[in-house]
Amino acid sequence: MNSPSKTGPHTLKIVFLTLFLDLVGFSIIFPLFPEILDYYIPENSHEANKSLLTHLIAPLYQLAELSNHPDPKFITTVLFGGLLGSLYSLLQFICAPIWGSLSDLHGRKKILMITILGLAISYAIWAFAGNFWILIIARIVGGIMGGNISVATAIVADVTPPERRTSGMAIVGIAFGLGFILGPAIGGYLGQFNLLAYFPELKDFGINPFTVTALFSLFLSLINLIWVYTSLPETLPEAVRSDSRAQPFKMFTLFQHENKNIQKINLCYFIYMTAFSGMEFTLTFLAVDRFLFSTVENGLMFVYIGFFLIITQGFLVRKFSPKFGEQALSFFGLLTGVLAFFALSQSTDLTLFFIALAIMAVSIGLTSPSMTALVSLNANESEQGAILGLFRSAGSFARTIGPLFAAVLYFALGPSVSYTMGSVLVLIALLSFSSLLKNQKSKAATTN
Repeated sequence: MNSPSKTGPHTLKIVFLTLFLDLVGFSIIFPLFPEILDYYIPENSHEANKSLLTHLIAPLYQLAELSNHPDPKFITTVLFGGLLGSLYSLLQFICAPIWGSLSDLHGRKKILMITILGLAISYAIWAFAGNFWILIIARIVGGIMGGNISVATAIVADVTPPERRTSGMAIVGIAFGLGFILGPAIGGYLGQFNLLAYFPELKDFGINPFTVTALFSLFLSLINLIWVYTSLPETLPEAVRSDSRAQPFKMFTLFQHENKNIQKINLCYFIYMTAFSGMEFTLTFLAVDRFLFSTVENGLMFVYIGFFLIITQGFLVRKFSPKFGEQALSFFGLLTGVLAFFALSQSTDLTLFFIALAIMAVSIGLTSPSMTALVSLNANESEQGAILGLFRSAGSFARTIGPLFAAVLYFALGPSVSYTMGSVLVLIALLSFSSLLKNQKSKAATTN
């Protein structure tokens, strides 16, 4: 293995930029979902009756009407965006362990380049998505290739010593935070530029109102590909690579690993991320329903969350992980998650609301890198990619089902009950993690 002391800082900078560019390209579509729905669903009722997409959207509109929200179309749009996001996360759930295992077998750099190239292809397809189904193909390709985060995480594990593993994983979180702040902002800005307004004849070639945004994402991916090819060293020498073939259905062993610690951590992370992804999905509804936030104010709210997330992972995790360890930070992250969800359920004034959001940002900022490091530290050197792929797959599976369950609870029972249930869900993850800590302490005492 490469010496962490020599290659670590340089490689971490490369991984940081790689993930940042990936996440900007991924999240750039978020603010465009309302316009995408408006563009692809025909306004003319006679034409709409012939549209398969319209028939698929109809149940969402009926659900939106049951919510008694004053703007059912807005609810339909958000649910539509949630389904597209769930499709993307489902594919990541399937593919993250596969890419991780392939990187254990063939090396990190080669697999990372393949997935970045695949993302570039997905953006190219989006640029020429003249109808909705071509857009779906683009999202499917992107979801399959988006599982490369497990490879990037394995690279971090390769080049960081055990005592600095959590600090290294925090780099992944910082890249996520910055990407999710800048991506939607760039997407909202570029969404103003519609090539069809200047060259309407290009519609015959699949050019759409979002082509400029798609081409910018394509540009970022190509820059990323060149950057990785020219700058990233291979971090997994052939001597320590796995000699077993990648297992296509590895994700179905998510909670059945022979290492009970890995099994329990994956389960805790899955429960926590189910609650967290549900909160992400319904948070804008909460802000609009209770405080009448505008679209701009909702955007600023996520910038506020991103700021505390970056502070937590860029400073708190890196400073305190060597002193307190991954287990303590994970426990505290889950505990603050319980408090944050309960505070959000009771937040009827802006002061408590923003305090709760800050606590929530601290929670995910502590929990995600600390649990990632714990999984990595419990895995053998030759299976880092596969194990971290399974861990990321747990998060992707949670992001597949979390928003759907949260939406049903929110619209059926209201924000107070749904966020209180989120607090209970995180409490279950906390209790499960506590049992893991007790078992480890009892084993240590027996050994001594």
